[in-house]
Amino acid sequence: MALEIERRFLVSGQQWRRHVCWQAWLEQGYLLASSDGLTVRVRQARGVPDVAGAWLTLKAPPAGGPMGPEGLVRQEFEYSIPEDDATALLALAGQKLSKRRHGLDLPGGDWVVDVFEAENSPLVVAEVELDAAALQQDLALEIPAWCVAELTGRHQFSNASLARWPLARWPEDERLELLRLSSS
Repeated sequence: MALEIERRFLVSGQQWRRHVCWQAWLEQGYLLASSDGLTVRVRQARGVPDVAGAWLTLKAPPAGGPMGPEGLVRQEFEYSIPEDDATALLALAGQKLSKRRHGLDLPGGDWVVDVFEAENSPLVVAEVELDAAALQQDLALEIPAWCVAELTGRHQFSNASLARWPLARWPEDERLELLRLSSS
């Protein structure tokens, strides 16, 4: 078991691209996604060798609840699985999404930018995974200017929620507001 300590941000513009050091295409499906935040996810990744593979991941509800102040911390159990198993599990998953993930060379944690595809396009989200020491020491995280809104703890932006209720199905006013923010 590991703790996942993660902050998420809405991305605007293309300035993040100069920090890219790798990219991969991800497809993920949710076998379980409860309203309190418990998820069982299967993921396949294609791209650079260090990122390619397949995993089954169980995530516990965030500490303090999905909207709580500690919503950025949750237990995560992740297991590498054979590609054929992942393909079979993805076929069983009723809720799926695909995205292109870009690993970034930035200080403060492990940064990635996800460029969502299909019904979640043109959504672009940055994530930074922090280590427990940084969290305990309350170290300030330098947030790039292209991160225009914090999404941490906002349930509708979780990958499980976006698989269940993609951006294309959001009410038009909410979609337009998101697009306005991400293009500013």
